[in-house]
Amino acid sequence: MGKLKQAGLICAGILGGILISLQFSAMAEKETPTSLPIEELRTFAGVFNAIKQGYVEPVDDKKLITYAISGMLSNLDPHSTYLDADAYKDLQVGTQGEFGGLGIEVGMEDGLVKVVSPIEDTPADRAGVKSGDLIFKIDDTLVKGLTLTEAVKRMRGKPKTQIKLSILRKGENKPVEITLTREIIKVQSVKSKLVEDGYGYLRITSFQENTAAALIKHLNELYKPGPLKGLVLDLRNDPGGLLNTAIGVSSAFLPPKTLVTSTDGRTPDAKHKFYSSPEDYLRRSGQDDYIKNLPAEARTVPMVVLINGGSASASEIVAGALQDNKRAIIMGTTSFGKGSVQTVLPLPGNTAIKLTTARYFTPSGRSIQAKGIAPDIVVEEKANGSSSMRLREADLEHHLENNKDGKDKDAATPAKPQSKAPAKSKGNPSRDEDDEASEPPSRELASKNDYQLGQAINLLKGLQIMQNRP
Repeated sequence: MGKLKQAGLICAGILGGILISLQFSAMAEKETPTSLPIEELRTFAGVFNAIKQGYVEPVDDKKLITYAISGMLSNLDPHSTYLDADAYKDLQVGTQGEFGGLGIEVGMEDGLVKVVSPIEDTPADRAGVKSGDLIFKIDDTLVKGLTLTEAVKRMRGKPKTQIKLSILRKGENKPVEITLTREIIKVQSVKSKLVEDGYGYLRITSFQENTAAALIKHLNELYKPGPLKGLVLDLRNDPGGLLNTAIGVSSAFLPPKTLVTSTDGRTPDAKHKFYSSPEDYLRRSGQDDYIKNLPAEARTVPMVVLINGGSASASEIVAGALQDNKRAIIMGTTSFGKGSVQTVLPLPGNTAIKLTTARYFTPSGRSIQAKGIAPDIVVEEKANGSSSMRLREADLEHHLENNKDGKDKDAATPAKPQSKAPAKSKGNPSRDEDDEASEPPSRELASKNDYQLGQAINLLKGLQIMQNRP
């Protein structure tokens, strides 16, 4: 018992030191740290010692502490996590638009890796990995028992090496096995096209450091042939990214000093309002203000923003800002519903934790956490009224609840659909209907087969006719 007590005190001291270090190094100058739960730390120390003394194989102290930290964070919500040195480095590189791997946004559910969204034009996207897929085996290793960080590390690797994912997919009677080839993921976060004379199309695939500046360049290219009659901003399947980039993108279409979003959390610096101002969208002081190069007409051109269940986080901030400020018509289906802010807190040894520190709100004060942005006009993905079944924030285990009161309960209730599916005959559906329902989405930018985009262009044309009516 003496050894157990001694080990308990040592382990309590170790964990206490970690907690105090985290409190002071990552949250300096904030409220004084709360007292440590001594009894619970003694229980932890007892478990730690039992593992050290009796587990079937020796376990390194550092590994046990890391597991404890990972467990604490992963049980809070789906987006709080521990980042070891490799994961922290990958996170830093990833925000710059280049990283190694397969190209999927993932979370954890029931011990399996759950695909939130494949990133456009990456190995996972091209191989047919879908939102909602459950990865239960990576090569010959079962995912059950691995942390999310460990699973992600196994999926990463040297470019041109192969990996096999075994997947459980809704609607499939047996596991789906997909072999992919790893590559350096270079995400071109902004793409554009002049769809028709006078009608522009902008696609944002993710919000990285240079996304807002790239958006301005694409806008200038779209305006080169002449003024635009309408613009479609496509945020479908955009998993999000950097907050300041979302503010920068919103600033391209809103008047200066317009409220874009606000955040609210327990600490003073988690309570903040963000405006379409350089001090909020520029990442560094002294950085060139890319908004100065914006075509003036971009702030007044009629706009439609396309969203769906894969539109999350930063893309929801933009959609909510443009919707609440009456700047654009939001079209599509209800978005993912990730309305929380994660702060990366560096730790010793080039590690860090990604901790949920606040909820964000649209300019009118709506919280979209676990609800999403409801479109002004509901348009399904297909003309027959069908859309892909998608994973949403509310489906994730331990998801953060929406803390707004009853007045916001309808915030994500879709508007009445404006586009009705064509009537079907009582007999077998026609061949055209069968083909349309099963046809895979086109990878062509602004494809003519993109039903939602077609409806957006039709709406803009209708607005143009209304404006020109005497």
